[in-house]
Amino acid sequence: MGSKNPNEITRAKQNTSYSEPLTPSLVHTPVLLKEAVDLIAPRSGGVYVDGTLGAGGHAAEILKRSSPDGILIGMDQDAEAIERSKLSLAAYGDRVHIRRGNYRDLPQVLSGLRYEKVDGVLLDLGVSWFHLKTPERGFSFQLDGPLDMRMDMSRPQTAADLVNNLSRNELARILREFGEERKAGAIARAIEKARARRPITSTVQLADIVTSVFPPYPPRRTHPATLTFQALRIAVNDELGALSEGVSAVIPLLSPGGRIAVITFHSLEDRIVKRAFTAEARGCICPPKLPVCACGKKPVLKILTQPPIIAGPDEVDRNPAARSAKLRAAEKLPD
Repeated sequence: MGSKNPNEITRAKQNTSYSEPLTPSLVHTPVLLKEAVDLIAPRSGGVYVDGTLGAGGHAAEILKRSSPDGILIGMDQDAEAIERSKLSLAAYGDRVHIRRGNYRDLPQVLSGLRYEKVDGVLLDLGVSWFHLKTPERGFSFQLDGPLDMRMDMSRPQTAADLVNNLSRNELARILREFGEERKAGAIARAIEKARARRPITSTVQLADIVTSVFPPYPPRRTHPATLTFQALRIAVNDELGALSEGVSAVIPLLSPGGRIAVITFHSLEDRIVKRAFTAEARGCICPPKLPVCACGKKPVLKILTQPPIIAGPDEVDRNPAARSAKLRAAEKLPD
């Protein structure tokens, strides 16, 4: 496939009737900003973590509300996000500690900064606005670029490696488990057939292959390649493994009364967070027939969001990325 203008928005060839807007926003808008920071409840003197800095929008709001001497520890695995955040949060001086890394490594980061406990942790999951709007990063099926999808560019394996080297059955499994894609088998077969002719190296090349599996009518609300790209991105970055480990690692680091808030964007993420919070909010897990508790398990968390908070229609109108967001939060109980 020939090179395209990086700024050109490209529709896959065989389906031009889906209604997903293709015009990129020029301004990044944090999702559920007020709701998430309200739940974290920042205060002066508190220590807070933004484990997914991105553009720094949530972090800046936490710093504002924890003025004059709240501390913010910001983490991101993307080196470009780290540099952007250093610039955007520079005005807060030594109230900010920025570290490159995945939030699953928060215990080591806190140890290095000599903090034992924190008063709040915010995680805003999924792919960032900057990833989607930078063709060279390979996250968008709408912008032509190399099929990369690594959030941490030091990781050895790209999406192109998976697409070109995995067996058809393994590809189908990834699409089914991480994308909940109903046509996983057919898409995997189409990929296998296409890569036999030439390697699959670009985002639009892959999007066209996936789109060829779907009938052009009736019109689709979302692009046919949406779930395939989601699944490959999750696999490349081990997103669900990081989430499971990260939530488990964060909860013991919360001070009594400290809070964790997590914004998810699809059911796989939301399910992990919901189950983790529910498990830590449970007390005794002994069999019902036991007359006296033998396990001694006590609740660790109090769930603050039941059901999860979702964006209202006004926010979705302003920021379509918010339409699938769910916010869950919990509070650490006294020891």
